[in-house]
Amino acid sequence: MAAVDMDVPVEPETHIPMEEDLERQAECFKEQGNALYSRKDYSEAFNYYTKAIDACPRNASYYGNRAATLMMLFRFREALEDSQQAVRLDDCFMKGHLREGKCHLLLGNAMAASRCFQKVLELEPSNREAHQENKNAGTLLEYERMAEFGFEKRDFRKVVYCMDRALAMASACHRFKILKAECLALLGRYPEAQSVASDILRMDSTNADALYVRGLCLYYEDCIDKAVQFFIQALRMAPDHEKARLACKNAKALKAKKEEGNQAFKNYNYDAAYQLYTEALAIDPNNIKTNAKLYSNRATAGTKLKKLNQAIEDCTSAIKLDDTYIKAYLRRAQCYMNTEQYDEAVRDYEKVYQTEKTSEHKHLLKTAQLELKKSKRKDYYKVLGVGKNATEDEIKKGYRKRALMHHPDRHSSATPEVQKEEEKKFKEVGEAFTVLSDPKKKVRYDSGHDLDEDNSFDGGDFDANNIFRAFFGGHGGGFSYDNNQDSGPGNFFFQFG
Repeated sequence: MAAVDMDVPVEPETHIPMEEDLERQAECFKEQGNALYSRKDYSEAFNYYTKAIDACPRNASYYGNRAATLMMLFRFREALEDSQQAVRLDDCFMKGHLREGKCHLLLGNAMAASRCFQKVLELEPSNREAHQENKNAGTLLEYERMAEFGFEKRDFRKVVYCMDRALAMASACHRFKILKAECLALLGRYPEAQSVASDILRMDSTNADALYVRGLCLYYEDCIDKAVQFFIQALRMAPDHEKARLACKNAKALKAKKEEGNQAFKNYNYDAAYQLYTEALAIDPNNIKTNAKLYSNRATAGTKLKKLNQAIEDCTSAIKLDDTYIKAYLRRAQCYMNTEQYDEAVRDYEKVYQTEKTSEHKHLLKTAQLELKKSKRKDYYKVLGVGKNATEDEIKKGYRKRALMHHPDRHSSATPEVQKEEEKKFKEVGEAFTVLSDPKKKVRYDSGHDLDEDNSFDGGDFDANNIFRAFFGGHGGGFSYDNNQDSGPGNFFFQFG
């Protein structure tokens, strides 16, 4: 069989660009990138500089140009890598060293930045920009030093001040932002701290420092369960994060101790509750809101234990930590009422009523004002040595005891000064008995009415001696005191006629 001639297709030769072609192509891409950069179309300029690098990866200027574009796009870490690659390819590339230094400075690495600027000055000693940037690097180092010292001294306001100044030069430094946010949290400026941490997490959701600060803010706002979740997440990202570990430990311990105290209080074990709240307060002095509540809780336990002065101190400590804490004002005001410090009670109730104008708070304020008014008058109960809830019999017994104690005949051998003082007290005893033994006068007195003002009582209408005689039933008879030195005060006998 004869062979058949067939046309066999031949593959065309693959065109391999020559190096010169690639260089020309790369230059073309660079020129297009430059034009786009001039028009501030940085994203598209970045694409063309990348094409230039792909075509000619050994050209330092292409990396330098792309670094400049990345800086305009605020992608400083990528810009740093391109700048470093540029100077690796050409150690005399002055712009490359300058851009590398600027990236280091913006990212907060002042020492590395200074080395780069010094290299620029070696290549071009008169470079003004390098001189200025080198000074900025020195200033940044000084702010870092001051901030570190301030943090050690717990001067958090100073740290925030230093970090604000530092971030004006190193705007892309997460480390400075985190330190500022942590100090804002320690100063109780939680929304500002949260905002800084959230900005970082939007760019880097795995940033352990930012997760720690978010947790710290929640912890200090007494949202302990949510705080623990953030601390655990931070430790997943960075298992050696010591601050997150300590904060997580403190948060769990604080919650557990507080709950133990609350349970002891509910079980009427006030001594145990008082001690547990004390232990909880020692866990973390920086946790302002939780500690304010702990002081208030301990004050409540203290009132149950009749430790009223300590309770007042605890409420005051709570208010110093959180001056908006209404419950602490109310608790302190009640302690002031119980210790008859009515001026202070009125001040606290006024503060509460100004903040929350409820009918309950208005009633508490009115009650305190009434007690204050009553405290300015003579305390007839105190004159008779009886309590404010004394019965009729107790009032009579009080009068009997005090009238005999201060009767002028008992002090006839005393000095004129003592006689005068005892006579005054004897009259006060009679005045007190006249009011408290009359049901209508007693009601008006107890309700805060001024008996002198409404003419229901006139101190000049009675004679203390007449009241004394009427009380003891004397009708022309008398009484005498046994002045035997071996007898104590109050040894007396009566002679009735």
